[in-house]
Amino acid sequence: MRRIGRLLVLTAIALAVVLPVRVWIGEPIVIASGSMTPTLRVGDLMILDRWALRGRAPRRGEIVSFRCPVADVDMVKRVIAVPGDVVQIKKKTVYLDGKPLDEPYAMHDRPKVRLEGDDLGPLTVPPGEFFVLGDNRDESDDSSVWKDAAGKRVYYVRRDAIQGLVVPLPWAS
Repeated sequence: MRRIGRLLVLTAIALAVVLPVRVWIGEPIVIASGSMTPTLRVGDLMILDRWALRGRAPRRGEIVSFRCPVADVDMVKRVIAVPGDVVQIKKKTVYLDGKPLDEPYAMHDRPKVRLEGDDLGPLTVPPGEFFVLGDNRDESDDSSVWKDAAGKRVYYVRRDAIQGLVVPLPWAS
């Protein structure tokens, strides 16, 4: 009986430490799709850093995890435009405030095929919302193609849906 009591106490202590860390600070996640290739690969183990965005908004170029605005799933994408930015996509090239965005991380595995989302906008990002894209543009379910259940376009992720920054594990390469 003493062993069971000790086991229960140790379990309670472990949960008291682990659960708050996962909820407020960070947790391990595994990349589940190829939408962020070549930056992140399927199966990569990363950290969802929930602490980094306390007190500040995501910045352009940061990789974030968020609850998808059109489906009940968590997603990982790159922030392309922040509130007030004007974003446009012309022939697969992203323009930010009228200038082509330098995106060495972006890839198109079907460069000659015109896809939905390859031409978009211009759109002004509203306050409290963000425009996000996967790095593997031709294979990403993101701000360029989202539609709600009624078929209406959804271009942005609300700030309160963003869970945190996605960062590599310190020992991963």
